Amino acid sequence: MDVFAAEWLNLLIRWAHMIVAIGWIGTSFYFMGLDYSLNKLERTNPGVLGTAWQVHGGGFYHVEKYTVAPATLPDVLHWFKWEAYLTWVTGFGLLIVQYYFHAEAFLIDHAVMPLTPLQAIGISVASLAGGWLIYDGLCRTKVGENVTLLALSVFALILIATVLYTKVFSGRGAFIHVGALVGTIMAVNVFGVIVPNQKKMIAQMIAGLTPEARFGEIGKQRSTHNNYLTLPVLLMMVSQHYPFLFTHPQSWLIVALIIVIGALVRHALNRVEAADDWDSYGWTLPIAAMALITAMFVTAPATRAVSTGPAVTDIEAQTIIGKHCLGCHARNPSHPAFKEPPKNVVLEDIREMRRFGQQIYIQAVQNRAMPLGNQTGMTEDERDALGRWVNGRK
Repeated sequence: MDVFAAEWLNLLIRWAHMIVAIGWIGTSFYFMGLDYSLNKLERTNPGVLGTAWQVHGGGFYHVEKYTVAPATLPDVLHWFKWEAYLTWVTGFGLLIVQYYFHAEAFLIDHAVMPLTPLQAIGISVASLAGGWLIYDGLCRTKVGENVTLLALSVFALILIATVLYTKVFSGRGAFIHVGALVGTIMAVNVFGVIVPNQKKMIAQMIAGLTPEARFGEIGKQRSTHNNYLTLPVLLMMVSQHYPFLFTHPQSWLIVALIIVIGALVRHALNRVEAADDWDSYGWTLPIAAMALITAMFVTAPATRAVSTGPAVTDIEAQTIIGKHCLGCHARNPSHPAFKEPPKNVVLEDIREMRRFGQQIYIQAVQNRAMPLGNQTGMTEDERDALGRWVNGRK
């Protein structure tokens, strides 16, 4: 595919992904907040669990939630499902155009595991399906009956998947797959559990039967999981812009801290909606803050030892840049994934190299995030030489 057309395809899918994801997240936050704000003392109709008065956009709304279902099925029933479905479809589309089409650059690191593109894609697809099956199995066993045990089990599942991803993919590829795995779990929760259970309850009502409460309870369990996973998965999806996250040698620890921070903040917001006493949930925010400080400390750039060998000349540095960087960072890149230099960083002459010296040091020497997937095989000696050259320019 032409690079220009591929970039437009990437942009349009990404734009659509953002739009539908905002809609999905918005409905998740709204209905969780609605559940927590119900006035259970006001029951205007038989079978009502609670009600909520709300005001928005100049209008007043009176919402009722039934303990199981109303006595009769309404003529018009509004569903909230397509936002979830389309979020996954567009997300997987992005995975295809960004990571599958350019697996050698973004997904594979031969220093980690020498995979072919087809092998990497096969592992990707199989892991997403396998991760869902394990998660779903946990929910359906006795483990799923214990909220704390299930939460710890899902937490462990994500961390194990993170470690395994770092053993087969590049750091960039591993991190995005953690987000893709969590996103898949969330979307299939809607497609495979929540909506089917709602349809079963409706079918029972049409048949003149009393709908079984357990279908709603299971759906609520999965919906709650989605709500608590939302904040962590959002950060996973933007992690590609921050190499200090995915290039960390213990990236599983970064993932663990992200999950803890996101889940605790989400819990605090939920408890605020429920108007709970601060003393019952106030502990969450200090712990989340401590986890955030820990994440900052862990990802702080270590002083990477650059040898004190002989000074590196401009010509020597330019030779290394020409060998490993100009495939992407030229005015007319030769790399098939780029039509223009990423972030408009051009390194074709010494003046430009000096201008972007700090970025060269951070990406190639400090984080080792470049070259992409180390496709050109930059050696440690070459990274060290670039570090000495940058330091010598200060």
